[in-house]
Amino acid sequence: MADTEGFEEFYTATVGRLLGQLFPVTGDLHVAEEVVQEAYARASVRWSRLRDYDVPEAWVRRVAMNLAADRGRRLQRQARALLRAGPPPVVPPVSVEALVLAEALRTLPMHQRQAIVLHHLADLPIEEVAATLGARTGTIKSWLARGRRTLATRLGEPEEVRSR
Repeated sequence: MADTEGFEEFYTATVGRLLGQLFPVTGDLHVAEEVVQEAYARASVRWSRLRDYDVPEAWVRRVAMNLAADRGRRLQRQARALLRAGPPPVVPPVSVEALVLAEALRTLPMHQRQAIVLHHLADLPIEEVAATLGARTGTIKSWLARGRRTLATRLGEPEEVRSR
């Protein structure tokens, strides 16, 4: 376990000041909080060394400023990439049926949901679903059957659909 004696006091005494310094740099309080917290997290694992610095707050400030700058550069790269890509394609509105299906799918365990989406919505053969999910084909068939039964019940499908 890391030697953190005195870190809590250091954090309490300095976090407000650093947050006040990073907020104007980032222009977003939430981003400033994330950056400052990440800097303190990095400081906490190095605290046994940092606490002997004349001004450990300066180290945390430098890390936070670097993180803010990195984030800014990353956002600029993303914005340039989006501009190069052009306007997004027109996406048709989501149907009521699609929303109902999405809600019903959320009730399934993740493995059943993944199998159903890959097989029935992405139209992948069972063998490819199995390879994608790292499971045997028999397991995928079982997940599909259970998931379809649950969905049929949730969506009020006729009995003959549930028995497939």
